[in-house]
Amino acid sequence: MGCIHGKCCSRYPASSDADPHDLREVVAPQMGNDGNHHVQQENNHQYVLTERALELVDVPSHEFHLEYSVLSQRGYYPDSPEKENQDSFCIRTKLQGNPNLHFFGVFDGHGQFGTQCSSFVKDRLVEVLVNDPTLREDPVKAYEYAFITTNSELHDGDIDDSMSGTTAITVLVRGDTLFVANVGDSRAVIAVKNGNRVVAHDLSDDQTPFRKDECERVKQCGARVLSVDQVEGLKDPDIQSWGDEESDGGDPPRLWVKNGMYPGTAFTRSVGDSTAEMIGVIPVPEISVVQLTQNHLFFVIASDGVFEFLSSQAVVDMVVRYSDPRDACAAIAGESYKLWLEHENRTDDITIIIVHIKDLRSDITDGGRVNIKGSAVVKGKGTSNASASSESEVYQSMMSGFSERKHFELSVTSERSPASILPSPAYSRSLEMMRLHARESERSPKSVISCVLTLA
Repeated sequence: MGCIHGKCCSRYPASSDADPHDLREVVAPQMGNDGNHHVQQENNHQYVLTERALELVDVPSHEFHLEYSVLSQRGYYPDSPEKENQDSFCIRTKLQGNPNLHFFGVFDGHGQFGTQCSSFVKDRLVEVLVNDPTLREDPVKAYEYAFITTNSELHDGDIDDSMSGTTAITVLVRGDTLFVANVGDSRAVIAVKNGNRVVAHDLSDDQTPFRKDECERVKQCGARVLSVDQVEGLKDPDIQSWGDEESDGGDPPRLWVKNGMYPGTAFTRSVGDSTAEMIGVIPVPEISVVQLTQNHLFFVIASDGVFEFLSSQAVVDMVVRYSDPRDACAAIAGESYKLWLEHENRTDDITIIIVHIKDLRSDITDGGRVNIKGSAVVKGKGTSNASASSESEVYQSMMSGFSERKHFELSVTSERSPASILPSPAYSRSLEMMRLHARESERSPKSVISCVLTLA
């Protein structure tokens, strides 16, 4: 959904390990009833995809393999026909030389410099992970550190991220376990065989003001949460009811500074967006952990250009129709594009990775999902828990140089992970303070960050 100023894009979103000959421009195909590809045009506009060949990687520790493909489609913007594809993706196999460690990610940039932001983050995030010695033993801690570090480096670099940034949805495969880290409103979904049905289970929760916990958190950080019509005075700003993302239509709640008409982000977490960071938009990932079983068939990672008009179940249903993930990618991109033009006069950029889980043999019969915010853990749904800490509290501590910590009560509802209420920090200042603290305590910056991120 992005920010109110629209989205920016890179013409050929590249995977970090992709060979140039693996990427090619194709007209988006749509599968007909005869199973053959058919060229599709919408409103006489021939839209272009970036497609990658079908690839395979083994996971020898559990004697199965992953078969995957990725497709990225530049959006159609009639007012900006030369606008670049802002989405980026990254697929890296055998991280740290480990044949059982693989990374998949989709990055959806936004703002004037969204291209540069998504490209920087898709490269840097995985590099921080690769260089982290704790990755194999503690992927959650490594993920947290990677997002914080990448966000800080983006702030400190040459890219103007004051009103630009990127969301990130990533999956780390470690043996038969998935670690899913999400910042923003892109999504990961896994398909689970349930009798004669294939059911979609979300591996991530969209971080938008539609979520009550996220909405309250950013309000406590000073954000005004209003739709465009409300902020322009066309609707009553005191009516804080927007329905849900499926029923709301084209005027979702957005985040605004107290006395300004910016930044207008429709998400509550991202990497970059230093202006929005001052009103609560943070790069802290929500992490879910899933142990794979024979009932897990495939997982899908996609930008919100796919899920704007398609539900998770609809996407899974489309993947099931095709044995080849390349065909499924093309069909989903084509359907998403079509639905965009039915509802609006433009389309968003669309990027999708489909990963089939092949020949997995497992004695485990119940692979539950574990949701992690910071180090607060919730297993499954319907679990309640209370804690005196939150990831926002961690960042307040970082901002104040480990000064006095304020304590807030957390509650875990049956639908959402803990809400966290505190201002977001200035990250470059925070990391420098932690480096000073590290020198004083004769510990490395990494160990201090890890210590801060481990909530008792």
